[in-house]
Amino acid sequence: MQTLETSRLILRNFVTTDAPELIEYITNPRVNCFLEHNVSTLEDAVIEIEKRSIADEYIAVCLKESNKLIGELFTMKEEPDTYNIGWNFNVKYEGKGYASESANAFMEYLYMQQEARRLYAYVEDDNFRSQKLCEKLGMRQEGLFKEFISFTKHEDGTPKYENTFQYALLKKEWLAHQK
Repeated sequence: MQTLETSRLILRNFVTTDAPELIEYITNPRVNCFLEHNVSTLEDAVIEIEKRSIADEYIAVCLKESNKLIGELFTMKEEPDTYNIGWNFNVKYEGKGYASESANAFMEYLYMQQEARRLYAYVEDDNFRSQKLCEKLGMRQEGLFKEFISFTKHEDGTPKYENTFQYALLKKEWLAHQK
């Protein structure tokens, strides 16, 4: 992916030197869907970054002034023109508008340069920050999937199923919102 810049951020591919910052937010995921990406050592972080650096599905979000990694955006394309999007940020940087700033720039890139027609995000029903972010981005809630997916287990070993909202935004809706 090409590098994108906002007033305070740089969105770029991951690089090996991001490993220490990746560990800061990925070792203790706050949302169950990130459990599968849990890494515990610097070596594991380097391996994870090597995977991410060669693909455009994960985008590093960095502070413009220092190039410090503070989070990530991710996407999965569904042919021909729909993208599932999401984000994961270091808790130290929450509440400063970085998620909405980076997601707005990323959505513009997907709509205008990748010809996306529709973007959607899955958000667990207890992830209030991401629900609020989706709404701030102009996305509408399309539905609630009851016991949709399991990323972890209860103490007795049975799967813990998550209730999950789906938010979406069409390009034409996004364009109308930009005026």
